Amino acid sequence: MNKYEISINGRSIGDAYPPYIVAELSGNHNGDINRAFELIDEAKRAGVDAIKLQTYTPDTLTLDHDGPGFVLSEGAWEGRKLYELLGEAMTPWEWHEELFAKARDVGLTIFSTPFDPTSVDFLERLDPPIYKIASFEIVDIPLIEMVAGTGKPIIMSTGMANADEIQDAVSAARGAGCKDLVLLHCISGYPTRPEECNLRTIPDLAQKYDVIAGLSDHSLEASIPVAATVMGAALIEKHFTMRRSDGGPDASFSLEPQEMTQLVHDCRTAYAALGTVNYDIAPSEAKYVKMRRSLYIVDDVKVGEAFTENNVRSIRPGFGLAPKHYQAVLGRTAKVDLKRGTPLSEEYFA
Repeated sequence: MNKYEISINGRSIGDAYPPYIVAELSGNHNGDINRAFELIDEAKRAGVDAIKLQTYTPDTLTLDHDGPGFVLSEGAWEGRKLYELLGEAMTPWEWHEELFAKARDVGLTIFSTPFDPTSVDFLERLDPPIYKIASFEIVDIPLIEMVAGTGKPIIMSTGMANADEIQDAVSAARGAGCKDLVLLHCISGYPTRPEECNLRTIPDLAQKYDVIAGLSDHSLEASIPVAATVMGAALIEKHFTMRRSDGGPDASFSLEPQEMTQLVHDCRTAYAALGTVNYDIAPSEAKYVKMRRSLYIVDDVKVGEAFTENNVRSIRPGFGLAPKHYQAVLGRTAKVDLKRGTPLSEEYFA
């Protein structure tokens, strides 16, 4: 188990703590700041620890172009022009200050994913406690180095990255000054099929790169973040929307408020259930110990009479000798008269 931990706004993240839950707002505001405010309120009610934005413009990510690669040919956004899709999904920069203030007002940690140097400079003015590097940007070493240079902790998704690319990103972050790093196992399939999740990667990430490990989940299955918690995920990130039926770039693989509430409950319950390695009797078990089997007199026995299969049996409750002594008891003789229903004890042997 990785004993490494970090603290964000007083909330510790690591193996020794319940999973840190991040609600990803992404483009699910659907261009309406009031909907974004509503999502922040609902995220708080759902019990998450933090809400995350994405900070970019179409011009910082791509070109307004319709040539090969600039129009998506498959996946959830097939047929959409990349520039237009990003323009639709972006969170306007002029909203950020209000969204940060709103989240802080309701008691939620808020941070964002920057996508280029200008967005890092912009976000620094809002003083986020942590930064996120998206899966698609894990190969952007200059961006990672710039973010690491802020001195803030970094959460980095690993979707599509192979082991060498992850190592390059980790080395770049640490080399540029990042001391606190979280790697999120991630499959950048929208949605992700359960058989592609490979959640056993989570503890390997923690061990291989000496980091806190978690999951950025794009599946449609509520059970997968719970399973990830059991596999050691210390942080869970999940896209969040008011209603999938309202549409939006990420709506199809986002959770609605009641689902996010359930995810938070289930992940924390799963973490609590992990407990520690323990072979002692649990407090709730103590009152049932005497309902286990033990050796009893099942037919009256006279003094001097031998104990046999006919007058001694292993039955419930458990006030007599343990059943493991049964064979050793047979053939011994009674020291006193014993009535049917008497728990057998050493004091009754001649």
